[in-house]
Amino acid sequence: MQTLYDCSNIPSGVELHYGLAFCPVFLLGVLINAAALRAFVAKRKHWTDTHIYMLNLAIADLTLILFLPFRIYDAFFCLPKNCLCTFLIQTHYVNMYASILTTASIAVHRYLAIRFPLQTRFWRRKKETAVCVCVFIWTFLVTLSIIFKDESKPENLWTCYERCEDMRLNPWFLGLLLSVGFLIPFLIITFCSSQIIWIIFKVQDKSEEMKSVARMVTANMIVFIVCYTPIHISFVVNYFYTPPLKWMSAYLPAHIFFNVSEMIASTNCCFDAFGYYFLLKRYYS
Repeated sequence: MQTLYDCSNIPSGVELHYGLAFCPVFLLGVLINAAALRAFVAKRKHWTDTHIYMLNLAIADLTLILFLPFRIYDAFFCLPKNCLCTFLIQTHYVNMYASILTTASIAVHRYLAIRFPLQTRFWRRKKETAVCVCVFIWTFLVTLSIIFKDESKPENLWTCYERCEDMRLNPWFLGLLLSVGFLIPFLIITFCSSQIIWIIFKVQDKSEEMKSVARMVTANMIVFIVCYTPIHISFVVNYFYTPPLKWMSAYLPAHIFFNVSEMIASTNCCFDAFGYYFLLKRYYS
């Protein structure tokens, strides 16, 4: 039985804490990603395939960050449940998964460049391939959001940004989110990063640049795992969790875990700028 939503039902301070937590993420994210975007656009005369992937990642991260004020406003003042909420939810997750899939693409690109340096250096269609990969990512995600748009329609929402606890996700949709959206990118990033670290480790006389690349790759892999694992665990928990008959989402552990994991996932937009834009600007220019 669905509990009717009323802003007065939210316990004092619960949503307020979520709103306050997103504020520094928004401020840092805008500053860092805007600076990174400027560094990769305004100061580039000759673009490479690396820059194309970086730009795509910057667009995904910055777009997600720019829509966070709606999430913050909803925490403080409560947005009405309407089609705008559906759009905001879809935009948030399309950009999050665009960031995930682009990160996986960068991992493959970086692995091939280190594992097969000669072949990749003289391959003439690198930029065209990068553009095609990025276009495919956005096309796939937008198509998926259109197909499963009913998952976030207003009738299924408890608040503007949260589904009702007794309204489970479509199992096919959940399966795609977990497999294509997380598990496959996770395996790709883990494999490619581990191989790069191993290749660098085998070099006897490692330069300081190679050591820095190894540290960067390790940090990127750890950040990906830490940021995106909790929210996908929360998807599974919420799917199998059966709320009590008279549930109040703000009190449920599953609800709290989801909100915390969503905030953690959003912080990845800040880490991306440090881990990719500025360091790759230095070593892969």
